Amino acid sequence: MRYSRAVPAVFLDRPNRFIARVELNGAPETVHVKNTGRLRELLRPGAEVFLCPGTGAARKTRYDLIAVRKGDQIVNVDSQAPNAAAAELLRRLFPGWALFPERVCGDSRFDFCLERGEQKTYVEVKGVTLERNGTALFPDAPTERGVKHLRGLMAAKAAGHGACALFLLQMRGCARFSPNEDTDPAFAAALRQAQDAGVEILCYDCDVTPGSMTVRDPVALAL
Repeated sequence: MRYSRAVPAVFLDRPNRFIARVELNGAPETVHVKNTGRLRELLRPGAEVFLCPGTGAARKTRYDLIAVRKGDQIVNVDSQAPNAAAAELLRRLFPGWALFPERVCGDSRFDFCLERGEQKTYVEVKGVTLERNGTALFPDAPTERGVKHLRGLMAAKAAGHGACALFLLQMRGCARFSPNEDTDPAFAAALRQAQDAGVEILCYDCDVTPGSMTVRDPVALAL
């Protein structure tokens, strides 16, 4: 998954979930943040960030904030990037299956549906940007929507379909993935219930550069 161009800047502050102020070429610039999560451990004053020129005539900002440097690595924070990268991964994991985005099963809409003949597997993708002491954590804020997706995957499994929750770490360097029990115990409980119900839980990390994100290796689960 690649961007057309990545431009370095310096993070100043974040007035609300949707915009940030950065210093670009020595001048302040307001940019769109493509992630409504908290990102508090990443978006700190003085942090190096990376921007991509935005598209669309009606937009009010020239750039999207897509990545942040954290220590010696870069973390992608674009909430749309995981689905683009996941599509590439799923085609490798399920050769010969047809891949469709945004498919409904029951009362849930999932990111992808894989089909081969009469077989169907529904996949929900979650991007992970939070890391603590080598452990990747999701979510970084309570997510009722995330719990609903897990319930929907369990229902799809009970209906005889395949079901998969795919967590993509938008970074490298994590030894394991765990649900963020402290932030959202309901999501953590639902994820364990989903695994017990037969929902497949997959987790992969990614190589991240300022202008790209590529899925690499499986990461151990610690549920």
